Amino acid sequence: MEFLGFLLDGVKALNYQQVLMWIIGAGLIFLAIKKDYEPALLLPIGFGAILVNIPLSSMVDQNVPGYGVVEGIIDFLFNKGIATELFPLVLFVGIGAMIDFGPLLSNPKMLFFGAAAQFGIFGTLLLAVALGFDLKDAASIGIIGAADGPTSIYVANFFQSKYVGPIMVAAYSYMSLVPIIQPFAIKLVTTKKERMIRMPYKPKQVSKTTRILFPIGVSLIAGLIAPSSLSLIGMLMFGNLIRESGVLNSLSKTAQSELANLVTLFLGITIASKMQAADFITIETLVIIGLGLVAFIFDTVFGVFFVKFLNLFTKNKMNPMVGAAGISAFPMSARVIHKMGLKEDPQNFLLMHTVGANVAGQIASVIAGGLIIYLIK
Repeated sequence: MEFLGFLLDGVKALNYQQVLMWIIGAGLIFLAIKKDYEPALLLPIGFGAILVNIPLSSMVDQNVPGYGVVEGIIDFLFNKGIATELFPLVLFVGIGAMIDFGPLLSNPKMLFFGAAAQFGIFGTLLLAVALGFDLKDAASIGIIGAADGPTSIYVANFFQSKYVGPIMVAAYSYMSLVPIIQPFAIKLVTTKKERMIRMPYKPKQVSKTTRILFPIGVSLIAGLIAPSSLSLIGMLMFGNLIRESGVLNSLSKTAQSELANLVTLFLGITIASKMQAADFITIETLVIIGLGLVAFIFDTVFGVFFVKFLNLFTKNKMNPMVGAAGISAFPMSARVIHKMGLKEDPQNFLLMHTVGANVAGQIASVIAGGLIIYLIK
């Protein structure tokens, strides 16, 4: 009877908001499994959202009679892994080990594409302030437009934003929805003729010395320009240095696969600690998710417009879609835009150009986050 009473206590504690979060979690799982939208992120986030919204769940902190407050596993992981920045920083080592900066080094002007695609961050920041958000919360919301989950988490935690949950969910959800959002935004501001522009790729040999010096040089420059970005950019470049050194191949492979996959898995389910119904089902959450979408679209459109602007002064026209790859959603954005080019013209191979812009965006988004921290803290 005592056990039955405990079950009834759980049923009595259930409310419609928690049921709504179950539906949201199930929706994320559906997108992960059925649509294959970044399953490594959406599946654990969706399942975690269900777990933390079961009444009296032991997954989260709760007051247990006779024991006091007991820390649940998801809250433990959040306090140790996200609040301390451990998960985002370790994940950046794995991302750095995955990135081949060769396409960027053979065509350095792609750095400007990465910078241009970050303008939406600052536009959304101003829009969030206009809507009544505190400056630090607005800055945290604006970073969603970088399409870089670890950077969004880092900035939101640094400013101790009370909207960490919605910001994290929006950032990772929009990263997963790149195949839907970017083609829609790009087609709004380009013509079919522009999307069919071919950009022949003439590979330039990049020496091993250059590849090794690049992560070291970027860390030094970023550290001097935006010291607050050094934790993220430093770990990203450390991962890349492991890759390019040629003497740590087994560690490089581990960082790219086992390490990155494991951290992504725990990061995804830990994000759910901030998806408890009482805090998540609010008007502010809906506004933040909407602003995140605005930021994402702005970054895509600004990247396209930047290339269009350059085309006014150049003889060899560039495909404007490449500018949209300057966001930080690596490598999803590069692949999506390459496929868009092939759809318009089966002989239009843009992959190396989009990869160059995409990895430039990875660097630019981290520096942008550091600059925002430096200017606002």
